[in-house]
Amino acid sequence: MRWHCLQHVPFERPGQLAIWAADRGHILSVTDLWDDRSPLPGATEYDGLFILGGPMNVYEDSRYAWLANEKKFIAEAVATNKPILGICLGAQLLSVVLGGEVTKAEQKEIGWFPIQLTTASARSPLFRDFASPLVAFHWHGDRFSIPPGATHIATSAACAEQAFVSNDRVVGLQFHLEVEASSIAALIENCREELVDGRYIQAASAMLNCAQWLPAAHEQLFKLLDRLASST
Repeated sequence: MRWHCLQHVPFERPGQLAIWAADRGHILSVTDLWDDRSPLPGATEYDGLFILGGPMNVYEDSRYAWLANEKKFIAEAVATNKPILGICLGAQLLSVVLGGEVTKAEQKEIGWFPIQLTTASARSPLFRDFASPLVAFHWHGDRFSIPPGATHIATSAACAEQAFVSNDRVVGLQFHLEVEASSIAALIENCREELVDGRYIQAASAMLNCAQWLPAAHEQLFKLLDRLASST
């Protein structure tokens, strides 16, 4: 399969998404949305879509000129029934495109915290026997609503809306399963100003002490991606 990845900033990269694609023999291409020389592909040029995170907000179209076009591109991908995985900002963009809302969360969630599956997740072909609880990495200050007709998949103590599935092939994850130790270090370096005192904000040292959490996160990501790829 030909997967395309929408990247919003240089320091949030595909991570384990690229490892999975190479391992499964898929092709992965990337659009750097901040770079006018990095064009979006045509609908027939890719089979599935990854939408990464970023520090911007979905409602900052006036600040980020490419956001409006990105939303149109995502809507076209949804309309053509492509398998899609949106992560953090990517999930928020999917929610808005599908008719949901994105608002400021009551509290930021930054660090390693557990997510739990909802009872409805058992009916999803993508999330059946998914690990629950699962300690996942988070870095967000906004939250999405579950779009109309979508299934609410996961929740956490800090943020009730952690994952959704629409039409069994469009997935939004508020949390990050794709991160590696280097990914977390890059986020800390570029977004350190967000690491203030907060109930759900960990210290940088705690976030980097992640070797115990990464293998399970990557295992669940690969399981989800295998199922998403087979949904076509």
